[in-house]
Amino acid sequence: MHEIVTLQFGQEANYLGTHFWNAQESYFTYPPEEESPVNHDIHFRPGIAPDGSETFTPRALVYDLKGSFGSLKKVNALYEVEDEGPVGGRGVWSSPPIIRHAPPIPPSPYQVHLDAGLPPPPLTAASVRYWSDYARVYYHPKSLVQLSEFDVGDATHRAWEKWDVGADLFGTLDREEDLLDRDLRPFIEECDSLQGLQILTSVTDAWGGWTARWTERLRDEFGKLGIWVWGLEQGGNEPINREKRLTRLANSARSLYEISEQASVYVPVANTPLKAPSYLSLNANSKWQASAVHALAFESMTLPSRLRAGNGQRGSLNELEETINSTGKRRIAKLEFSVADPDILEDKVVAEAAQADKVGAVLTRQDESNSKDDRLNDFDADLSTTELPGVRQRGARRKKEHIFGRAESSRGAWSIAEGSEGRDMHDGFHNGPIVQRYSSSLLFPLLDSFPSIINVGDGHANKVAVYTGLTTCASIAEQVRATEQLVRRLVSMEEREAISNGLAMIAEEYEEGWDSGTDSDDD
Repeated sequence: MHEIVTLQFGQEANYLGTHFWNAQESYFTYPPEEESPVNHDIHFRPGIAPDGSETFTPRALVYDLKGSFGSLKKVNALYEVEDEGPVGGRGVWSSPPIIRHAPPIPPSPYQVHLDAGLPPPPLTAASVRYWSDYARVYYHPKSLVQLSEFDVGDATHRAWEKWDVGADLFGTLDREEDLLDRDLRPFIEECDSLQGLQILTSVTDAWGGWTARWTERLRDEFGKLGIWVWGLEQGGNEPINREKRLTRLANSARSLYEISEQASVYVPVANTPLKAPSYLSLNANSKWQASAVHALAFESMTLPSRLRAGNGQRGSLNELEETINSTGKRRIAKLEFSVADPDILEDKVVAEAAQADKVGAVLTRQDESNSKDDRLNDFDADLSTTELPGVRQRGARRKKEHIFGRAESSRGAWSIAEGSEGRDMHDGFHNGPIVQRYSSSLLFPLLDSFPSIINVGDGHANKVAVYTGLTTCASIAEQVRATEQLVRRLVSMEEREAISNGLAMIAEEYEEGWDSGTDSDDD
């Protein structure tokens, strides 16, 4: 079945994960509808509820701090017979516990309407208090794990801003009770043929340290299994003091080094796009809105890994990894995307085909492939990590960006995908990039849980066409070099040399064997 198990660490990850699971739920079809193009067995696990009814819940392990789950109960309506109370699980003491009930968090109006089977009211950035406020799926009780040592509502949360705190907490809990065996292995053992693991995590606070120790543990346990990590930044334009900003930068640098060393693919994801199109209206201080942009790109980029045969071009996580990381050493990739009204795309494709027939100027497949390799297409939005001091500004003049490998996934009638099926194999150093293109007619759903931040076409579409790319390229070296310089100023002496040297080695993998070809004066 080639299952994928998802691990979500922290609020940023869970906001993104909620959008992701809502999209997966929307793909379900029921007789007499046609079979869904998405193979739900890849991301969902079958089960039996206490009343004997069949269940289908995400193959997901969801961690968050105390106070972050909102009104979400550990045991939901599917498992009420086994009610174990709020998120956090049962205690470990032999004597009866003394229970002190905290004031319950009322469910959002959106959830109240869903539970009643009524059309939910529109969501706003102000009305979404927690990621559970707009969740449309039920989780298995074993999926939800609360770290009770830290509470977002008290002073302990301040300590969670430090990277080492997360790493140390993992070590402490893992010694007390093997976390992999306790929390993850039940999901792994249900899989017939595990395709890989995908980890969504914040990397600018203690979740970075927590994730670094998890990936080390996973790599030791599963060897060459594909482990994809999507590293999410905190914050938008929120006013924070200089000390906190520098702490986040240091955390991000350590995460970049330590997590990418163990992950198969590491994708840094900025809170706001470095390059943003005019059709995107985003309040970056709203986790609900920022994570929706992330979900649009993340869900579309990984779509090939869960398609059924005959419903678009399938591509496993391993195939995607081989495309962007042909040497096995370029694990860091940048994520980009474009969005369009699907009806406008259809009209454009028809018009282009008619014009080509009229003038007899249709390129052969080989000619088209070569022309695309010489000039790979640009995207509207760049979700690379935030611009750092020392990184060349986007306006600086540059000859063609050097690309080693790119995997592209298009949804809708993007003309770029025409005639580009299969793989264009080239030497990553000399003869151009390795490019793999996947296409599907399955559009991205703009659900009622998705914010109204995309205005394409007439602005009333309930689905959009999305074109995404995951790329390993020379500009990553610039980002890593700039991060290395920050490490020299921000990280403590005992760790500075190892991290700096490690980042320098990572950057070299994106520099060796090619001429940078810049024509600006500051090289």
